[in-house]
Amino acid sequence: MPEPCYDIAHLGHVELFTNKPEASLDFFVNILGLTASGSEGDSVYLRAWDDYEFHTLKLTASKTTGVGHIGYRASSPQALERRVEAIEALGAGIGWHEGDRGHGRAYRFRDPDGHVFEIYYDTRKYVAPEAERPALKNQAQRYHGRGVGVRRIDHVNLLASDVDAIADFMPRALGSRITERILLDSGHLGGCWFTVNNKSYDIAYTGDHTGAHGRFHHVTYALDQREQILQAADIFLENGVHIETGPHKHAVQQTFFLYVYEPAGNRVEVANAGARLILAPDWETVTWTEEERKKGQAWGLKTIASFHTHGTPPVGE
Repeated sequence: MPEPCYDIAHLGHVELFTNKPEASLDFFVNILGLTASGSEGDSVYLRAWDDYEFHTLKLTASKTTGVGHIGYRASSPQALERRVEAIEALGAGIGWHEGDRGHGRAYRFRDPDGHVFEIYYDTRKYVAPEAERPALKNQAQRYHGRGVGVRRIDHVNLLASDVDAIADFMPRALGSRITERILLDSGHLGGCWFTVNNKSYDIAYTGDHTGAHGRFHHVTYALDQREQILQAADIFLENGVHIETGPHKHAVQQTFFLYVYEPAGNRVEVANAGARLILAPDWETVTWTEEERKKGQAWGLKTIASFHTHGTPPVGE
C-alpha cells in the first residue's frame, strides 16, 4: 500500500450559500448555537465553541443555495506546496487567491464533479472577546449553552454524479485515505468516505441520483453524547425546524445522527461522529454491498428517499 500522506491537517471550513440570509443566520446562531466571529461583504463568519480557527462556516447571502467552497488547512507551508504541485499535475487547479477574514493565501481547485476547494496554511486563530472568554486557557471560547450548542465542525458530505472519479481523485489531490465505501451491484461506487488524519472521515461523497453536478448534501457539527442529539431533536421541534430523519445510528461509520434543513434548504447534521478514530496506519477500506445497505441503518431504519435526491442548489436552479 502507498505510504500514508499527512500533508493536509484537517477540514477547516465550509462556505454555504443562502437565499434567506437573515433566517439562516438566526438558525445557525440561535438554534444550532454557533457564534459570529466577523462579517465581510455578504458573508458572516461563524464558529462552534471548540473550533480553534476564526471560522468553520462562512455563510454567504446569494440568489441560490448550496456550497461555495470547502477549505482544508495544510500541515505546513511545504506541505501546501506539495499538494499544489500534485493538484496541478491532475489538471484540476484554479489558482492562488489572497484569502479572506479567516486565513491567508490559499490555492483553489475543483474536484471532478465541479465542487470548489481551497488549501491554506496561514490561518487566523480565534481570540475570544471578553464576553466569550473561557474559564480554561486550553479552550478557544467559552461554552455558552445557546441552542443545541454544537462543539466543533466534523465533516462535510457532497453529492457527485460519478463517485468512482472522486475515489480516484481525492487520494491523489489531498492524500486522503478511503476508510469506507459502498460498492453497488453495477460495479460502481455509491458512496465513499475519506480522511486526511486519524478521524474516521472528514468528507464523504454519495451518488447524486438526479445526475446533477456540484451539489451539496450536508455539513455536520459534532456533539459529545447521544443524549445531546436527542435533546437537539426537541430544540429543533420547538423552533419549527424541519427534521428530515433521525435521531438514529448509521451502519456506515457508526455515526449517531440527526438531519435537519436550515431555512434556505441546506441540510445540516448534528452527530457524535468523532467518537471513532482510525489509528491503524494500514487500515483496510471497509466495503459495503448494495444488498447490505438495503437493510437500512444500524438498527433497521430505512434510509429516507430524500437522502438520495435532496441537495442544494435544487436541480434545475
